[in-house]
Amino acid sequence: MTRSAGVLTPRKPPGVVASTAARINGDPEPVDRTVNARGTVTAEFAVALPAVLGLLAMLLAGAAAGMTQLRIEEGARAGARALARGEDPATVQRTVRTLAGASASASVSADAGWFNVTVTDRVPGPLGSSIPWTLTARASTRSETAGTGGSGAGESPSDAGGFR
Repeated sequence: MTRSAGVLTPRKPPGVVASTAARINGDPEPVDRTVNARGTVTAEFAVALPAVLGLLAMLLAGAAAGMTQLRIEEGARAGARALARGEDPATVQRTVRTLAGASASASVSADAGWFNVTVTDRVPGPLGSSIPWTLTARASTRSETAGTGGSGAGESPSDAGGFR
């Protein structure tokens, strides 16, 4: 039997078994979509879960890197202030490690009347240890001890004891 063009046959809702007459007429057998859809949510979750966990790990590593950068910047500023007051490099190292953390390392240098403190540290955490992230902060200041610093004529406040 043939169907006439332009005649619409109503579709049966999913899950309804086609009648014998519909099968004889050539109508396709309706598919029970509830049986085939079973497990798709679990599969989609299993595919999306690693991506979500990877994103979460990257966000936490970025937050750890930000916190580490803030700590080493504070340590470098405090070390530069201690140098400007005339503290010895061992005291500056202790000050930096107190503020920046025990894993931070500091180097002290003097260049044309400026004291420079450079602090480096690695990003903590499981992702930070697998990726070689080394953060650096540097602070510079002039000496505040007699004869080497002060804000004389022609110096701006940032040149006299400020940070670059």
